[in-house]
Amino acid sequence: MAEDVLTSLTLTAALAAATTVALLILAPPLAWWLAHTNRRGASLVEALVALPLVLPPTVLGFYLLLAMAEDAWLGASWRSLTGQPLAFTFSGLVLASIIYSLPFVAQPLTASFRNTPAELLDAASVMGVAPAARFLRFMLPLHWRALVAAGVLGFAHTVGEFGIVLMIGGNIPGETRVLSILLFDQVESLDYASAHLTAAILLVVSLTALTLTYGTLRRQ
Repeated sequence: MAEDVLTSLTLTAALAAATTVALLILAPPLAWWLAHTNRRGASLVEALVALPLVLPPTVLGFYLLLAMAEDAWLGASWRSLTGQPLAFTFSGLVLASIIYSLPFVAQPLTASFRNTPAELLDAASVMGVAPAARFLRFMLPLHWRALVAAGVLGFAHTVGEFGIVLMIGGNIPGETRVLSILLFDQVESLDYASAHLTAAILLVVSLTALTLTYGTLRRQ
């Protein structure tokens, strides 16, 4: 049983790490746009980003599962590119986790970007710095604490995922059985001793991540 916990822990860490890296690449430009755009439709985009916060994971997982089917556009495109299916694979879990954890990374960054002093943006514009260079060279270093906090929060949220992981990945040992799924199995089989260990790992990871996040934000 300890081997099952170690395997699921390794898989969970890999999933959370891959998701966090992808989100730290995708979320900052999106958050910057949301923080400063006045375009019509921005509210709809912001609502779509935040949708996983209120939508049941099984609903999002259901529609993603349909999209990942081999006769659907996403699943068929993935199959043509890689020769592999997307549903019930680690790659499918990463894609679903990116979508499901997006608001936990994008929203803290959007709030931080909205607090950027206007004179800094004006100074960079007067100096002739291009918008992309302005964002990469000035804004990201300025908001590094928010980036760290958002990354930690996204990592922790991915570690704790259950509903969408079960819908997209099922329960395949060594492939999609992350800690939250393993805990469900242990409780179903009345193996409470092992369930205590798995639950304790999830509790420690979540509490540590939240403590680091709030500590970082308080110092900003």
